[in-house]
Amino acid sequence: MAPISRKRQQRKLPITSAPRLRPGVATRVTGTAQPADSSTRATRVLDWLLERLPAPYRSKARDYLVLTRMDRPIGALLLLWPTWWALWLAAADFPPVKLLVIFTLGVFSMRAAGCAINDFADRKLDPQVARTAGRPIAAGRVTPREALSVFASLLVFSFVLVLFTNRLTIQLSFAGAALAAIYPFTKRYTHMPQVVLGAAFGWSIPMAFAAVSNSVPAVGWLLFIANIVWSVIYDTQYAMVDRDDDIKAGAKSTAILFGDADLPILGILIATFLLAMLFVGQRASLGWPYWLSLLAAAGLFGWQMWRIQGRDRDACLWAFRNNNWLGMALWIGIVLALAVR
Repeated sequence: MAPISRKRQQRKLPITSAPRLRPGVATRVTGTAQPADSSTRATRVLDWLLERLPAPYRSKARDYLVLTRMDRPIGALLLLWPTWWALWLAAADFPPVKLLVIFTLGVFSMRAAGCAINDFADRKLDPQVARTAGRPIAAGRVTPREALSVFASLLVFSFVLVLFTNRLTIQLSFAGAALAAIYPFTKRYTHMPQVVLGAAFGWSIPMAFAAVSNSVPAVGWLLFIANIVWSVIYDTQYAMVDRDDDIKAGAKSTAILFGDADLPILGILIATFLLAMLFVGQRASLGWPYWLSLLAAAGLFGWQMWRIQGRDRDACLWAFRNNNWLGMALWIGIVLALAVR
């Protein structure tokens, strides 16, 4: 599907474009050195944790934490839930504590690494988008070289974690690292970077199965594919927030590709994801708690679609964040279904 013309998009898509900002403008507007989409609660926690550090170190440490999105944990949670789905399904019970700790730490470190390399790749694009103009590299508070150093350090830490698993998991980790590294650059060459994001976010699924059972069964790959579809859904909602700015800046996304057919296509993707998760439940022989959680997920999707029907920026961002509860609901359903067997 080719993206519809820019003129037609601007005429039919009722997203009110926020003003484009120069580097540092978001900082001056908000009065704090943080991007416009930072979580207020998470930011307060970071400030509390850093208040004992000397002022010069506090400022730089805060910039590194914002670079790695510790002020916005929603992305890590969207990566965490599928990882936990896989761990519980692979173990058919509560997973080994060692693996639960390794994969949970790995989720946060790999997501942080991905954010660092993403901001490095977008260092010329972010200043042109209102929501991202306050990010550390875009605002000049962190240099591109520092971002690469942070990325490399987190990658090494994640690999050390994987060394405590088995050979198959270690081998799979190289593909995961490659996906995390190439994703930020795909938005320059394809309108479907969300598919690569889904593969990068979901690669922990085959790794979790490999770590628990030293193999990746069919249900593991089915769950991986379902997660790619889910990632396209919520990241398209996220991209709808920046659609007008991305068009002006020359970036590509599924939100631009889908154009004014975005809502019907999201509906098809939602139905596909729910069907895939239904097959996961069947293959894993999950009981009634899982089916209730799948029904809850369908209800949350319906709520999201109702909220974004006007394509308002705030509503699209809310829908994106609401997927955290959807992922949690499915995890609870898996845990309870395995517990009552």
